[in-house]
Amino acid sequence: MSGVAMYTAVQAGGTDERVMQHAPLVKRIAYHLLNRLPDSVQVDDLIQAGMLGLLEAIKNYDASQGASFDTYAGIRIRGSMLDEIRRSDWTPRSVHKKSRMVSEAIRTIENKTGHEARDIDVAEHLGIAMDEYNQILQDSSCCRVFSVEELAEDGDHYLDDALDQEEGPIDSLSREGFQQALANAIMGLPERERLVVSLYYDEELNLREIGEVLNISESRVSQISTQAVLRLRSRLSAWTDD
Repeated sequence: MSGVAMYTAVQAGGTDERVMQHAPLVKRIAYHLLNRLPDSVQVDDLIQAGMLGLLEAIKNYDASQGASFDTYAGIRIRGSMLDEIRRSDWTPRSVHKKSRMVSEAIRTIENKTGHEARDIDVAEHLGIAMDEYNQILQDSSCCRVFSVEELAEDGDHYLDDALDQEEGPIDSLSREGFQQALANAIMGLPERERLVVSLYYDEELNLREIGEVLNISESRVSQISTQAVLRLRSRLSAWTDD
């Protein structure tokens, strides 16, 4: 049912006040999800999907089921946002799975050896040829390096966070701790990966321009950039998997 049709269906029940009352909940959930999504995802799209979830919750809520309306609405809002992300993500699940495999391999190798995992080390750990490994990096560079299914499997503890009205001192320290961990992880990248990340994010060069600076192909820049992101993901797993 479209947003207009759903709104029309529930308007007769006097839902305007309830929509206005819970609109801030939609925004909180959207911004909590946005923290784990790529820059290509727009918060306005999440909010729009979340409002549809809120309208659906108002229409279908049954107090006799025991759950409070806030809890029920939060689940429907979050689910509606995840559905919207799924619709806009055409990347096969196999690509997400292989990206996670690379990230996990990097973490395993570096924890075991205490040294940076080279691409040849990762390929050997996965039991694949370098051509196949490079293809995984290339495929991953064309998609989001997260999986919507991971968000769905995370359960509703992020929803619980969004339901909290205010950020406490522990939350603030946790956020600052992650930012410091991210900065340290970036500084600890292999030199070429760190340079590519710096040129892309700090200097705002595109992949072709970075290739010209480093005298390598654009596709190779893409592979290096993707490997850097997956390495960061592996080193920040204590934060991102929490």
